[in-house]
Formats: sequence, structure tokens, C-alpha cells
Amino acid sequence: MDEGLVSVDKFSGGSQAYFLTHLHQDHTRGLGAAGGWRHGPLYCSPVTARLLPTRFPGVNASLLRPLSAGASTSLSLTSPSTGRSVSVVVTAIPALHCPGSLMYLFSGDLGCMLYTGDFRWELSCERARAAKKALLDALAGDTVDVLYLDNTYCHPSLNFPPRPVVAEQIVNIIRAHPDHEVIIGVDTLGKEDLLLHISRALQTKIWVWPQRLQTIHLLGIDDNHEIFTTQTSLTRVRAVPRYSLTIESLDALNTVCPTIGIMPSGIPWLWKNSEGKTKSGVKSPAKSIRCKGLGKGTIEMDYDPLSPPKLFEMYSYSLPYSEHACFAELEDFMQTLRPSTVIGIVSTSFCYVNPRYHFSHLCGDSQYSDKISEKNKGKDNSALMPKKRQNGSKSPKERKIRVVYRSRVTVKRKECCGAKIGKPDEPISVA
Repeated sequence: MDEGLVSVDKFSGGSQAYFLTHLHQDHTRGLGAAGGWRHGPLYCSPVTARLLPTRFPGVNASLLRPLSAGASTSLSLTSPSTGRSVSVVVTAIPALHCPGSLMYLFSGDLGCMLYTGDFRWELSCERARAAKKALLDALAGDTVDVLYLDNTYCHPSLNFPPRPVVAEQIVNIIRAHPDHEVIIGVDTLGKEDLLLHISRALQTKIWVWPQRLQTIHLLGIDDNHEIFTTQTSLTRVRAVPRYSLTIESLDALNTVCPTIGIMPSGIPWLWKNSEGKTKSGVKSPAKSIRCKGLGKGTIEMDYDPLSPPKLFEMYSYSLPYSEHACFAELEDFMQTLRPSTVIGIVSTSFCYVNPRYHFSHLCGDSQYSDKISEKNKGKDNSALMPKKRQNGSKSPKERKIRVVYRSRVTVKRKECCGAKIGKPDEPISVA
């Protein structure tokens, strides 16, 4: 770690080149440090480079290295310990997670490594097929030695419909409530396609908060101001920060006028009030859910995300509009690449599963481990392998999904993802 050459989604210093997959908060820790970003060149997509100054004004623009999807760049790095030159070619691949999101394929003296970041390649999506072709073309027949995989939903029970299908379900819910105000919980970046679909299908404007409108315009969306507005009087459909969409806020809004809330996410959202307590009598979004409190804010459940949308609470709906790959898509991705080894980039999610638990048969781990052992005799290679989780069952059928409440309504992943890539003869550590 101290002799790192390349860091991805990890910005604590100590490397010679840095890569940002996308601009969601859990992937940018360290960019907002006091004094601004000064540690080294920062590679990202042109879209991310355009948005960065609005989120992190202290970033030195001269250090930004925009890299378009499909493009490659060569890095000439130096090993701090030996002084030897290390050559790396980096290719950017569309991740289709949110605007500007990228995967990074590293090849050269480090071997061949792919860092997916957050991604979703739906099996029926033409853009996903094009992205897969771009990745295979860049590999040119090479095997991925180490795959850093988005394992947010790496569980066989989590198979979501394609985003366009869920978007239409959301439109139908809004149509079924013609006399209601509609509140939709969204992030500061992402789900723009969903909001555009709603606007076009219902022929209505959508309210967003001012900072969100700035982001939309920086993305080149709605330059004529025909779709999004900050005037509440012009529309009954509002997109709000998802942490602000709670049972308590919906109760308050319904004292003024009839209002429904919609939470589009792959996570089976559990609603709570501002005091962090679950509302009594919470109804599940699918008939198959069975919830019971286990103390200390932990909920265990069986979840059926393919069930038709149902009322989650009196005024609220939760639908599986996911921008992370579901299990079937992860399995297809693994079958396509068949890497030597795979490491999950999410160390804690609401349903943590080490991806090798389900996909070891699609990896060449034994051969890769032998190769590493031969190169690193006498060295500790444990950092290369994902730590075995003590929590959970031993078989997929026995394993339950766990949802842990955090400080807000969002069930957030632990904010420690990213990887540093060291010298070829050093183990690879994941933070």
C-alpha cells in the first residue's frame, strides 16, 4: 500500500496516478480534503470532470485527465522501491451506472486487471451489449487476472427487472393517483433517464431542487428548460433527495394535500422517521417479505424484488429500479470474463456476499494462486484474497438478507471502497 502505483476510487495519497469511476459520494472519499486535491493526476470521464468543480471546488483542474469511454491511455510509472519503470495501459469502459461512470481495464507490467466500479449491464440493453463488445475488444483475448467486481447485489434472490420496465411501473402508479402530489426519492446524480421517462409519458414537468437542476444542465439535459423546474406551482411531481423521503415527511405532507412517495431502488427500503425508529405496522413491498426486529436496528427478511409494486406504507411505494447489476447480470458478466480471481469492491452492503462464494466455478483461482505463490515465496499474499465473512450462513439457501439501519433512511453501503494497485511482485490490497 505504501508503494502503490495506481489507486482507484481511493484518494488518500501515496500513489502516482488516481482513477475515479463516478461521482457518487461513497467513491470520492478524500477528494474533499482540506487544501484541495494535490496528490497527483486524476483520471475520470469528461462528464465527471465537468461536474467535479461543483462538488469539490478545491480540486486542481490542471491535474484532471479526462478519459472518454472506449479510449486508452498509457502510463509510465516508477517503482519507488526499485526505481524500475512500470508501463500500464488503461482503457475506459462504460459502466452504465450513472452519468459519467466508467470501468477501468489495466494491462501491461501489472498484469491484466479490471475494476468495474458500480455498474449495471442489463442483458436486454443495447448500450450494455456495446459496452461488453468494447471490453472484449480491449482484452483482445487476454484473461483478466484480477477482477474487482460490484458485488452490491451479489445474492441469487436479487434479480431485478430492467430499468425501463420499472420506469413504466412508476408511471402507472402516478397515473393511478391523479389527485395526489408525487414525491420521488433520488440521488444527487443518477436516475435522469427515469425522470425523463416520467416527464415524457405523463407530459408533465418535474420539480428538482436548485443544485440538482444545475447538475442536470451540466449534463446537457433540458437546455431549453422544458422538463425540469424549481417552481413547485408548475407540477405535482417532485424529485427530492432520497434521505428526505421518510414516513414522517409523507405524514406531514398529507396533512396539507394527498401525497404519495416513490423510492426507486434495488434495496428493499425500510422506512423510518427522523428519530431513526421504524414506523409501527410497516407493510412490505412484496407479499413474500417477512420482517422481524433483531435488536440494534437490524432487520432480516426474505425479499422478492420481482413481485409487482405494492404499497409499502400508507402513502409510499418502493420499486426495484436499480443502477447496480443484479445477480443474473453479475453471473453473465463472470461467465463472459472468467477471470483468474474476483474481489468484491463493496466490503459491506445490506446483503454482503463475497462474489467467489457464488462464482468460484467461473474463476481460475487455483492456477492464479499457484502463480502468485511461485512469484512471492515467503511473502504474505493474504491481502490479495477477500476476507471470509464470519456473519451469515454457509449455503446460499440458508443465507438471509440483512438490512442494517444507518443514520438516515438510506441503507448506505460502508464508505470504504476502492483499491490500490501495487508493484507487479507485491500483493494487491483492497481497502
